[in-house]
Order: sequence, then structure tokens, then C-alpha cells
Amino acid sequence: MEQSFMKEKKILPLVLSMSMPMVVSMAVNSLYNIVDSYFVAKLSEDAMTALALVYPVQNMINAIAIGFAIGINASVAFYLGAGDQERADKAATQGLVLNFLHGVVLMVLCIAVMPAFLRMFSSDEAVIKMALEYSNRAFLFSAVIALTLVYEKVFQAVGKMKISMFSMMCGFAANILLDPLMIFGIGFFPAMGIAGAAYATGIGQVLTLAVYLICGRLDPLPLKIERKYVRPERDVAARMYSVGVSATVTLALPSLLISVLNGLLAGFSEKYVLVLGVYYKLQTFIYLTANGIIQGIRPLMGYNYGAGEKERVKQIFKTTLALTMGVMTVGTALSWLIPGKLIGLFTSNPQTVESGVTALHIISSGFVVSAVSVTCCGALEGLGKGRPSLYISLLRYVAVIIPAAFLLSWFMGVKGVWCAFSFTEFVTAGLAYFIYRRNENTET
Repeated sequence: MEQSFMKEKKILPLVLSMSMPMVVSMAVNSLYNIVDSYFVAKLSEDAMTALALVYPVQNMINAIAIGFAIGINASVAFYLGAGDQERADKAATQGLVLNFLHGVVLMVLCIAVMPAFLRMFSSDEAVIKMALEYSNRAFLFSAVIALTLVYEKVFQAVGKMKISMFSMMCGFAANILLDPLMIFGIGFFPAMGIAGAAYATGIGQVLTLAVYLICGRLDPLPLKIERKYVRPERDVAARMYSVGVSATVTLALPSLLISVLNGLLAGFSEKYVLVLGVYYKLQTFIYLTANGIIQGIRPLMGYNYGAGEKERVKQIFKTTLALTMGVMTVGTALSWLIPGKLIGLFTSNPQTVESGVTALHIISSGFVVSAVSVTCCGALEGLGKGRPSLYISLLRYVAVIIPAAFLLSWFMGVKGVWCAFSFTEFVTAGLAYFIYRRNENTET
């Protein structure tokens, strides 16, 4: 397969052709959690709270697996752009093995620490029991998730976005079909409650991996994943980890943030812990189009940078920023036009819905400007510049928002926590753009 279209096709059509399948893929991926949450919410509000408590650890597992897969994606695209086929093959092979090992280690560690983690945030034994029923089963699929994400990013790196989209849609279709069957015990399925949601999601992920393997056999990749490339090569591994560690931390930081904010909000009422959990479910969906665009342009940035096409890199960045800002404008509008309906997807408690609407109104005021930080982070990862990308993420998820949440909550109560989100987006946008401009032309 010839990848030269990445440096020859007109910028806007190229970005859209690479991004739109990823937007659909991101929608499908985000719907995994949303569908689980929708059906679990039918069990009880306690069950929904249990999912909210598991979410930070579940997000951390995904962050590590996705983050390293992003490092593989950036490395494969860079080597292909530079015309180094052998190193592209090595990056794909070694990345597959390493991420599988990451998944196995995460499965063991997270199942072991979950009981102690949950008791840090809740003393309700019924909620803790449900959270363990879900997490102990969901985490069994960690290695499968890790392998699936490698194939996803490798297919994306060579421009096969539609196969990635199709594979994820197959897994989601299985999940949405199995969720009600396994949760409520329809037909010959036993009623497994919240455990059924975990199994349904896991089976969907297994199916996604199977589809990738079948597609790779029927329409071979322009890469060789072979045993002779398994032994790690220092330069290849260093490039993957330099981006992968940064992307992992970026993706894992929301888990740290949610855990800190859960502790802060629990001091007001456990109701606000649920509100934050519901918001993050919605945030995933609201940001999915912007994140899909970022996924689409990462291989474009890496390929053109490897090929020495720096002017095209600049044009891809500008086009991406304009698109993501437009997308977040739509997200802001939805947050004001139908906030009650959005929050109401996950709880029927009128007080919780009211609190959620207030939170969404305040937080959404920073959506549009957040496109700057999101675009700068993704572009730097595509260029293989993990460290400056990490700096932006640390500002956005730790250095600004956590102190702001504590300080503003002293003066404004719970509303101060929600205001910290939008305050942070405005502060970090300017800093993110400065960091990107300073690093866009430096050598990795």
C-alpha cells in the first residue's frame, strides 16, 4: 500500500478523510461506557455510583494501553514517512508484544488494589460490592484491550481508517445487544446485574480484536509483524515510549483529577460525586468528534514530519484547530439547549439532574477554548514530541485545576469546583499554544 497520499492530497480533504472514520470510531468507543451506564442506571442509582467509582481505575487501564498504542502509531507513521520500512516493521511488532505485557500486568495489579481503592471514597458496602462485581470482571479483559488498541493504531498509521471504524462498530454492536440480555436476564441468559455489563463489554472487545485479525489476513498491512523483530531495539523502543509515556500520562491524568475531586466533592455530598461521574460520561461523548479529528491527524503529522514536509505540518495544524473549535462550539450549544436531557440519560433523581445541569452550564463555558490545548497536545504527539505534550496535560489536569478547585470551593462552595474547569481551560490555552510554537520545529 502506498502512503504518499499523506503528503500529496489537499489538506482539508485529507484531514477530513482521515478524521471522519475516527470520529465514528470515537463515538462507538465512548458509547461503550455510555451504554453500560444507561442500562446499569436502570438497576439503581447505587449501581450508577459504583460505575462512577470504578471509572478512574478503568480509565487508567485504558490510558496506559491507548497511550503506548499512540506511541506505536506515531513511530510507525514517522518511519514510513522517512522511508525506513524495517524500523516501521519493528515498531509494529515490538509494540504489539510490549502492550500485551502491559495489559497482563495491569489486570493483576488493578484487581488486587481495587477493594482498598474503593474504600477510600465510599463507606457504603452495597456500593463497594457492586463496584467489585463490575471491576473484577471488566479488568479480566485488559490484555485483550491492549492488543486491540495496538491493531487500531497500526491500521490508522497506514491510513486504513475505515477498517478501524468497522472493527469498533462490530464490537459495539455486540455490546449493545448483550448489555440488556446479560444485565436483566432476557431469554436463556441469566440475570447477572452489573456483572453482566462487564461481560458484555469484554465480549465486544474480543470481537473487535477478532475483526482486526481477520481484516489483516484478508487485506494485509504494508507492515510485517514477525518473530524476528520481537527483540526490542533501543532507538525504536525509545521513540515509542517517549510518545507513549506522555500520551499515557495525559490520558491517565483525568483519573487522578477525578479521584481528587471526588474526595473534595464528597465533603459536600456524595450526590456531587455522582454528578461528576455523569459529567465525565457526557464529556467523553461531547469531546469525541474533536478527539476523533486528533486521532486522524496524528499519522498525518508524523508522516509529513518524517518526510520533511514542514509547511504541510503547519497547514494540518491550522486546519485541525479550526475544525476542533467548530466542534466544541456545537458541544457548548448542546450543553445549554438540552442539558436536562443529557444528564437525565444517567439518573432520574430530580435533584441530581438539577445539580448536573448547573455543573454542565458552568463547565461548558470553557469548551471552545479547550480546543487549543487538545489540538496542541495531539499535534505534538504526532510529531513524536512527548515531553512538551505532557507539559500541556500537566497544566490542564493538575497544576492549574486542582489548586483552583480547592481555592474556589472555599469561596463558592460546589459551584467553585465547576468554575475551576472553565478557568483552567482559559489559562492553559495560551500556555499550550506557546509550548507548541516553541517545539514544532525542534528535533526529537
